Amino acid sequence: MSLKARIQEDMKTAMKAREADRLGAIRLLMAAIKQREVDERIELDDIAIVAVIEKMLKQRKDSIEQYEAAQRQDLADKEKAEVVVLTAYMPQRLSEAEIAVAVTEAIAAHGTTPAAIGKIMADLKARLSGRADMGEVNKLVKARMA
Repeated sequence: MSLKARIQEDMKTAMKAREADRLGAIRLLMAAIKQREVDERIELDDIAIVAVIEKMLKQRKDSIEQYEAAQRQDLADKEKAEVVVLTAYMPQRLSEAEIAVAVTEAIAAHGTTPAAIGKIMADLKARLSGRADMGEVNKLVKARMA
């Protein structure tokens, strides 16, 4: 079953169970997926859907920080609930050891010159996207290169 089909089934289940908060988060996700499909005139595959979810998660995390700074815990809690729903559709995260192995392999393949960082990160993004925080991966690459 594709990720999009799973999301649609979960939306139906949430409707039947009358889970308003979960249904709202899933509808936002479906709207974002459909918007990207319409904009680009393509059918999104699982990898592209994961990219949409990553973007939405990043937006939610930024919103949570801003709401908590503004003492709006009610809105922060709503965003946190959406993060929980969206995280369920992400692929399983890699362990620190698996990420370290991938970084070591990429550095070995592309070299240790400062110009190679772009190639290394492009390689790692293709391999780890959705399964690792690319900001942390970037810090690890720079630490290993130094």
